[in-house]
Amino acid sequence: MIIRHIDDVKTVEWGNGLSRRFLLESDGMGYTVTDTLVRAGTKSHLEYRNHLEACYCISGSGEVVDMDGNSFPITPGVIYALDKHDPHYLIASPDEDLRLVCMFTPALRGDESHNLDTDEFSEY
Repeated sequence: MIIRHIDDVKTVEWGNGLSRRFLLESDGMGYTVTDTLVRAGTKSHLEYRNHLEACYCISGSGEVVDMDGNSFPITPGVIYALDKHDPHYLIASPDEDLRLVCMFTPALRGDESHNLDTDEFSEY
């Protein structure tokens, strides 16, 4: 059995916030669970070419925008899943941080972060 408290997990600056990584590849579960903070007013262009990801909003607000320009509001109680390695923009509200519980498969090593300083979509 694995028991972890948020104060004891690996925390990574992922690019526009913090990712607290509760389960990693080394845990042998086959997936990762994170508590992810997206800083207010940030826009992240992301694509997970090696992982599938689902994100469940537990606080704050924002939106996810697909490559066709479709915008989907993200508020507490909403989940979105990137089931086709979808490139997307994750945008946090200008007024508040967005907090998500995210699941990745396959599992993350734990040190992954994004490079958001280019025009390309950041990936891991």
